[in-house]
Amino acid sequence: MEDHSILDLFFARQESAIAETKRKYGGRLYRTAMHILYCNEDAEECVSDALLKAWDAIPPTRPEKFGAFLAKITRNLSINRWEAKSAEKRGGGEMDLLLSELEDCIPASDGPEDAFEATVVTDAINVFLETLEQSARVAFVLRYFHGEPIRDIAERFQMSESKVKSMLFRIRKKLLVHLEKEGVIV
Repeated sequence: MEDHSILDLFFARQESAIAETKRKYGGRLYRTAMHILYCNEDAEECVSDALLKAWDAIPPTRPEKFGAFLAKITRNLSINRWEAKSAEKRGGGEMDLLLSELEDCIPASDGPEDAFEATVVTDAINVFLETLEQSARVAFVLRYFHGEPIRDIAERFQMSESKVKSMLFRIRKKLLVHLEKEGVIV
C-alpha cells in the first residue's frame, strides 16, 4: 500500500492504518531499534510505541516522508530506552561506541537554548550530507541514524570493515570542518 493511502487511513482514524504501517515498515523499524537496543523484546516494544505515537500524531501531522517520520520516532524511543537501561547498568556497547564516534562533531546539550542549537546543527548536517557521494551518505546514515554495526555496512557495500571505518572517520572529519564553517561550536 502506498504511503498516501496509509496516511488517508490514519486521517479516517481506521485502525487498519496501524496494520498497514506495520506491514510496510515494521521490519525496517524493528532493525533500527535492534541496532540500538540489542534486545528483541525492547525493540518490539519500541516499534509498537512508535506506531502508537504515529497514531497520536496523525492527524494533524501529515508527514511528507512517512518512512523517515516513523524511523525517527523509533530511533528516539530506542535511544530513550537505551539511556534508561544504561543508567541502570553502565555497560559498554555499540551505542556507547556510536556516541563516542560522533562526540567530536556534535555539541553537548545542557541548557534550554539547546533545542534551537539542535535545529541549527541538524540543518547543517543535512546540508553537509547532500555534498557527499550517495554511498558515503548512505553509510553515514546507516551508522549514525539507524545504528547499524560496521560489519553490516561493510557487507552491504562489499567492503572491508577497516575501509568502512576509515571512510566514516574521514566523513566525521569533513563534518567537523563543515560545522565549524557554519559557526557551530563543537
